[in-house]
Amino acid sequence: MSDKNDAIEVSREGAIAVLTLRHPGRLNAMTRGMWRSLRTAAEGLAADPSLRCAIVRGEGGAFCAGGDISEYPAFRYDAGSLRTFHEEEVWGALAALLACPVPLVAQIEGACMGAGLEIAACCDIRLAGAGARFGAPIARLGFPMAPREAVLVRSQIGDTLARDMLLAAGVHDAPRLLAAGFLLAVLPDAEVADAAWRHARRIAELAPQAARLNKATLRALAAGELHSLLAGAYDYADSGEHREGIDAFLAKRPPRFG
Repeated sequence: MSDKNDAIEVSREGAIAVLTLRHPGRLNAMTRGMWRSLRTAAEGLAADPSLRCAIVRGEGGAFCAGGDISEYPAFRYDAGSLRTFHEEEVWGALAALLACPVPLVAQIEGACMGAGLEIAACCDIRLAGAGARFGAPIARLGFPMAPREAVLVRSQIGDTLARDMLLAAGVHDAPRLLAAGFLLAVLPDAEVADAAWRHARRIAELAPQAARLNKATLRALAAGELHSLLAGAYDYADSGEHREGIDAFLAKRPPRFG
């Protein structure tokens, strides 16, 4: 059963939002309700033009330990309900994160397993503590990773690690994920939160329109659809943000975006 305290919480500090995975006593394991709430939260971030960055984190020193297995007997043994869970609830949330135009910084501490690995894979910048652990040991539970989720994870961690995690229930440390290109940096555990905030503030100080356009380009490249952007690729030419950035550089002053 879902704990009444499980939630996706969104707070705000200026132009930076903080999306927190919260499930006390379960290392923030995702319930079905949390997946639905995550989709709503991600869509809310996308709809807010004043946001410049968002930090995605877990509460209490863990990112997310996976799915809440206590819920599984209620729906996993029926193909129809299992499809609804993965294709509508889980993928609905992950797709909303992937489509979010706001830069997402993952603050990864402790367990980052299964569902947590998938959520982190949707973020643009991933910073982790030295004690973080990564994997998807669902082979021990007798089921595979859903196809869309496997494609997402493999695209971010690479084929070798994906095979070990899925076929051998491999669990890997942060330096291994750094070497694989999944992480931008590995820091002492006590410094991860501050580092995430520094990175978010750095992004928030830069041009928000450019960040959103860059995310759209990177998303199109990943999907092999760059041609879809070409028609309007230079429509920003006369924008105030474009002019401000260049004018500020020529005037040797800091730009004032927004």
